Amino acid sequence: MNDEPEQTEEKEETLFAAPPIAEQERMVEAILFASAEPVRIREMEERMPHGCDPAEALVHLRKRYEGRGVRVVKVGDAWAVRTAPDLAFLMQKETVEERKLSRAAVETLAIIAYHQPVTRAEIEEIRGVAVSRGTIDQLLEMEWIRFGRRRMTPGRPVTFVVTQEFLDQFSLESARDLPGLKELRAAGLLDSRPLPGAGSDDDEEGEEDEVQTGQSELFED
Repeated sequence: MNDEPEQTEEKEETLFAAPPIAEQERMVEAILFASAEPVRIREMEERMPHGCDPAEALVHLRKRYEGRGVRVVKVGDAWAVRTAPDLAFLMQKETVEERKLSRAAVETLAIIAYHQPVTRAEIEEIRGVAVSRGTIDQLLEMEWIRFGRRRMTPGRPVTFVVTQEFLDQFSLESARDLPGLKELRAAGLLDSRPLPGAGSDDDEEGEEDEVQTGQSELFED
């Protein structure tokens, strides 16, 4: 009589037991390889059997791919399998896609990346000229920017932020990994003259700190 409840409880635990961690690692590997987009841990949990821990499986999987031709990398708050950086030249003919952006689009994208979340009015203030609807639409169509939360100020203007696709395109884990102004100028990617709304070179360090800190305005939930 006393043994029956114990046997029932043991069967229930066995029924919902998670697969071994090695098997979970294989599942995560399969999900990442099959997905064209980076996958969040929550999405992995929804696909995997009850009791699985994809976060722990990722730790093992990343170690297993160290030094290999591909590696498991974090993109924003998601994970993906990507070619090792030193072998990227092998894929250039197959993966490189030229997308010519206008100067206005490049400047607008840079402002959003470095000042996000930022409103259209703020973009125009920094650039010193109006931003055409076509420029914003192009960046939205490329999925490099998206709408952020509306700011709780008069008119409740919408904000813009860069997307996970933007981070993935430039192999960045987050916007904090963007190069500083001095690095951009050294690489020849930025004019030596100050950007519209920017101060002198002596102020660059302060500007970069401000970008890292971010804006402190209030937003609605």
